[in-house]
Amino acid sequence: MEPRGRLKEKGCGLVFILSAPSGSGKSTLIRNVMDRLGGLQFSVSYTTRLPRSNEEEGIDYHFVSPAQFQKMVNRREFLEWAEILGNHYGTTRPDFDRLKADAMDLLLDIDIQGSRRVVEQVAGAISIFILPPSPEILRTRLVERRLDSPESIERRLASAKREIEEAPRYHYLILNEGLEEAVQTLMAVIVAERCRKEKDSIFVEKIKEWEGYYGQNYR
Repeated sequence: MEPRGRLKEKGCGLVFILSAPSGSGKSTLIRNVMDRLGGLQFSVSYTTRLPRSNEEEGIDYHFVSPAQFQKMVNRREFLEWAEILGNHYGTTRPDFDRLKADAMDLLLDIDIQGSRRVVEQVAGAISIFILPPSPEILRTRLVERRLDSPESIERRLASAKREIEEAPRYHYLILNEGLEEAVQTLMAVIVAERCRKEKDSIFVEKIKEWEGYYGQNYR
């Protein structure tokens, strides 16, 4: 069953970092979770690479020139940025006060380099690694999406091995063997972290109710 309507529809200013090798199904997983669970905002990254045929400006990425990207680096606009397979990617600094005021949590889709930087800079950031079922299945997914040359696929698979070696340092690891199971697992992680974040404030509120109840009925 889905958490919607049962637990923690609203966010509380948490930052969730999602990392995965290219082709692991991370983008599809994120879209499904955001459709089902409220209180989530997706941080649209900036990149210097060209858009793919199925990508939209401002939805998947902000596509900028290398010169524009460098200006943003110089102005210290990025929370993190990195070069990946010859292209640059960056996440702008979030407005944490606004996130809390709007009762939203932030989802960051970033690589392992960016994840390290965000964890160092953002207290309480929650890191989640999405793992493909096997090298063979990952290769099949990369081939079937028809977005990369054979040489590019080999580079992505080599990069995937290095990324997966970093997976144990993440707070959570989700094996994406099937979309629905992975969606349910990611939603469960988000709901659990929201409850953990607010447990102290909930306890204070409820203990006051009980103290008031006993004060009124047992005098």
